[in-house]
Amino acid sequence: MNSHANHHHLGLPASIAQRVTAPLAQCSQSDLPDLVGELLCQLVDDGLDALPLPGEGDTLHRWRVLAAVSGLDLSLAKLFEAHTDALSILAQAGEDDLPHLAVWGVWCAESPQAMLKVQALPNENRLLLNGEKHWCSGAHVVSHGLLSYRDEQGRSCLAALDLDQAGVEIIDDDWLAVGMAATRTARLRLKNASARPVGTPDFYLRRPGFWQGGAGIAACWFGAAAALADHLRGQLVQRHDEHALARLGNTECTLHAAAQCLRTAARWIDSNPTADAMRMTLRARLTVEAAARQTIDDIGAALGPRPYCAERRSARLLADLPVFLRQSHAGRDLAQLGTTCLDTEQTPWQL
Repeated sequence: MNSHANHHHLGLPASIAQRVTAPLAQCSQSDLPDLVGELLCQLVDDGLDALPLPGEGDTLHRWRVLAAVSGLDLSLAKLFEAHTDALSILAQAGEDDLPHLAVWGVWCAESPQAMLKVQALPNENRLLLNGEKHWCSGAHVVSHGLLSYRDEQGRSCLAALDLDQAGVEIIDDDWLAVGMAATRTARLRLKNASARPVGTPDFYLRRPGFWQGGAGIAACWFGAAAALADHLRGQLVQRHDEHALARLGNTECTLHAAAQCLRTAARWIDSNPTADAMRMTLRARLTVEAAARQTIDDIGAALGPRPYCAERRSARLLADLPVFLRQSHAGRDLAQLGTTCLDTEQTPWQL
């Protein structure tokens, strides 16, 4: 990428951006998972994870950092976002005695086929976990994980797990996709693994940070889409192709709307830190998702196969972003957002 393709570094100190960009540009696909793990630990060691918590007055800065990392590599961003989300969750739970330089994952996907069995040892303030946990991105890289489980009443609960123990086995046979492969998403097999409870039952889903954090995912999508758009822009500086320029104009409109939506959401969250941010977050996520999909379509239509095949960063982003976007619930989220539009007597669409 050329000098026109550097705005996605906004939010990152230049020295850190360069230390991440240079090795990524030279890394083969087979070596990428190891490099992503090294870079994640480097970002934590550099203190880049010390971000403002959502709703504390500078949510936009938090999202700008997430977007900047996403413009460099989405697998790295996925793991970095999860780590910063874990720090936010732990802070909201009142957990302040954290292991030094720990790197965290957040693994809260649940399925009826893989439910953890949990034995509480209240006198010791710990849990024994048995069973499997699927969709554990970064399990080979992180030192600790926040896992969801259900208690005897069916309530959603959280446990903090140190992965460096005999009862934790990491199994690599779940992730078959090319996109986001460098996250090394795996499943955990737990046998009397020791963990400690975090927060109260239903804390994870009911805290304001649940929806606030969900909007942070949209910032990652936006950062990747903006990096692709900058690549398109850079390719067209010396090329006056009306069709390609029309596609760039289309990208400008969609990404501008997405950026405005994220800024509005950040301001609203900072002004209403304890309010339910579901509607604001759904709107931001769905707007950014549509913009990202449009950007993918535009860059391919404007430049043909080259960004998919001949340039390392754009090729990785184009492989990773469609997979990451599927963290959206698509039609279900649209229906949920539509339902919120019926909850007010006044029209929600005013200047």
